[in-house]
Amino acid sequence: MLKTCALFAALLCLSTVTHASADCKPAPLGDATIYLRGNLNQWVAQDEHAFEYRCDAYYLNLSAQGPQEFKLADESWTARLSVGADANNQPSLGANTNLRRDFSGEHTLRLSFDSAGAPQLQIGPKSFTPTPPQPVTDRAVLTARFDSRSSTYKTPFGAQPRGSEFTFRVTSDMPGLQRATLVVERRRLSGNQEQIAYEPLVRIAMTPTSHGRGTSFSARYRFDDLGVYGYWFELVTAEGRYALQNNKDTVYWTREKGSMGAGTVERLPDSPARVRRYRQTIHAPDFKVPAWARDVVYYYVFPERFRNGDKSNDPRPGGGRPQDRYQDRDVERHATWNEKPFKPGTGDGSDALYNNDFFGGDLAGLIEKLGYIKSLGANAIYLTPVFRAPSNHKYDAADYKQIDPAFGTNEDFVRLCDEAAKLGLRVIPDTSLNHVGSDSPYFNRFNNFPAGGAFDGGKINPASPYASWFKFKPEERNPDRQYQGWVGVVDLPEIDKDSPSFRAYAYRDKDSVTNYWLDRGAAGWRMDVAPWVPDDFWREWRQAVKAKKPDALTVAETWFDASKFLLGDMFDSTMNYIFRNAVLDYAAGKPARETYANLELLREAYPSQALYALMNLLSTHDQARALHHFGYLDDGNAQALKLAKQRLRLALFFQMTYPGSPTIYYGDEVGLAGGDDPYNRAPYPWADEGGQPDEALLADFRRLTGLRHELPVLRHGSLSAPLHLDDHVVVLARQDGQSWALTATNNSPQARSVTVTLPFRTGRLRDALGGETLVVKDGRVQLSLPPLFGRVLLRQ
Repeated sequence: MLKTCALFAALLCLSTVTHASADCKPAPLGDATIYLRGNLNQWVAQDEHAFEYRCDAYYLNLSAQGPQEFKLADESWTARLSVGADANNQPSLGANTNLRRDFSGEHTLRLSFDSAGAPQLQIGPKSFTPTPPQPVTDRAVLTARFDSRSSTYKTPFGAQPRGSEFTFRVTSDMPGLQRATLVVERRRLSGNQEQIAYEPLVRIAMTPTSHGRGTSFSARYRFDDLGVYGYWFELVTAEGRYALQNNKDTVYWTREKGSMGAGTVERLPDSPARVRRYRQTIHAPDFKVPAWARDVVYYYVFPERFRNGDKSNDPRPGGGRPQDRYQDRDVERHATWNEKPFKPGTGDGSDALYNNDFFGGDLAGLIEKLGYIKSLGANAIYLTPVFRAPSNHKYDAADYKQIDPAFGTNEDFVRLCDEAAKLGLRVIPDTSLNHVGSDSPYFNRFNNFPAGGAFDGGKINPASPYASWFKFKPEERNPDRQYQGWVGVVDLPEIDKDSPSFRAYAYRDKDSVTNYWLDRGAAGWRMDVAPWVPDDFWREWRQAVKAKKPDALTVAETWFDASKFLLGDMFDSTMNYIFRNAVLDYAAGKPARETYANLELLREAYPSQALYALMNLLSTHDQARALHHFGYLDDGNAQALKLAKQRLRLALFFQMTYPGSPTIYYGDEVGLAGGDDPYNRAPYPWADEGGQPDEALLADFRRLTGLRHELPVLRHGSLSAPLHLDDHVVVLARQDGQSWALTATNNSPQARSVTVTLPFRTGRLRDALGGETLVVKDGRVQLSLPPLFGRVLLRQ
């Protein structure tokens, strides 16, 4: 890895570069804005990580610590504008591999291009002075106000059904605001945010009325079609034109900035693409989510690592069975249950392949532990894929209609659903309809199946019944380049989702994959990598699901703002990664004002029926576990572990008292730790397998899931803006009919006390977890909050 200290001497004194230099050249990438996109910003194009072109190169000041992976690219990941790494970790245009560098504080990055057009990246101490934005000095504009969450400025609030009419209002406290225009645009988002565009729809001249010394402007607009829309306001004064627009808050995993609420004013940018739109969700009037969804507590299982209930089906090298082979070689088998997962290149004795090591978890083990899952307080099980596939994660499907032999049989799946139902547990399976495995009868690259795959033995087979499922490039000589692997992974051939044959197999046929498992007890579906699949596919798929089982739940895997998927024509819910990051960061000590803004965005952007059904995550199989996020690195540091577990209790408290479906990733409840994949997929530490589950932490999980089940107001209660929000404390009021509850959390290591005004009448508040009863005086109450935890207070 190239160390930054070796580059310091190579960096020029950037602060002396000026636009007037005789050596200045036009920007080699034209008008494109280039961003640093990597693990430090969830790979999102963010303004604070945008390079500025200055005379002869692109410059960016960056604050970062430790090793980082990233690319340099525009907002749309345009190949000719993207800089990755070559085989030597040097910058290369269009390369798929991430650049890797070490950082140690404040740096300046300099991106230039040599005479042949090859990119050059230098990293050194911070020395660049960016061009400051042109200040806004017009007092009429500086006092202009709009707040999308205030009924003074916008009604009705939040996502609304098709046909709703909205009233918008802008005010200015000082004279001089001559005109205000409401600009409404249709938002177009495709793929994994690669393409975001706004198409002009209407410009409405707002009607002025007097407002003290200033002016108030108002306008109405009716939204007659489903979709996500953008809107903003163009303001005109004697000094120029301005945009009253969304704020600059960063939204986790989301390319567009702005958490909505109070607006900001800037000079009208040269390019409309630079305007930060407010977003308005318009959903189907008949959008219904299964009624049971808002009462769900999920237990989220990675089956290969949960419990081994049948050792006879364990994958083993040289066994000669399908589960004993990984593509063209033997699998790796762990000698003991509590070992760490293998990771190539770490010196753990494993081979060079990822995802081919096995512990033996299966459906029999899951059935054996259904009573445990029920006792935890879960009432639904989300399973990562269990269908036949060579890998341990099973997202490389080899047979969508067969349970993997290492997990059991189709009859075992039926038995799982039946036994779970007896305990009041639903089962939600998972699969990808975006890609299959290269080692599958559909593709058959390794000839492990009878002839008939679309790529038998590494050769294109036009006669295959699956040929239309894939797009091939016969002109390429390298087999790896003759087809498109999902995000460049050749083990995962991407499906042509427009193929009528594949659509029939996936959901149109009577015995389609979708129907097959619904008929065998599945309560719904979680769909992998939903953004990579066309919208019209999901619209048809949803109709098929609901026709087969009207109360089936449909869950998308999305990480960013998923509004477009929650309009009533695609999905009921999504994996809520925005919630995950907001709550983990809050529990880790980040200011509540910053993190909670993300949750306020969701409250405004998502239809309420979807908001109350969101799969609210803390840990997942695709991100480091919560304890790792809280600073425990699985290194035996007892003090770090103790603090991390208390922060986990705080995050759990927030999760269990907030709208949505709390989701417990297996093992979190007993202190299972682990960093990024594969360590986040370690086996559950069963005591009878030599593990050491934390029984005290488990008891706390049970207490808080029990509290959620005991109090319908926590599951069904309304949610408004916080009663109190500062850097440490969040106080929310929840109403369900005549029932009221306050939920209050504190992320400080010290106790905190705040006073709030109640939105309901009562003389006393009872602590739902057994604490002291609080006296209310003149509608106000003082809340004393313990460090790194919270309280639920009920109206008496």
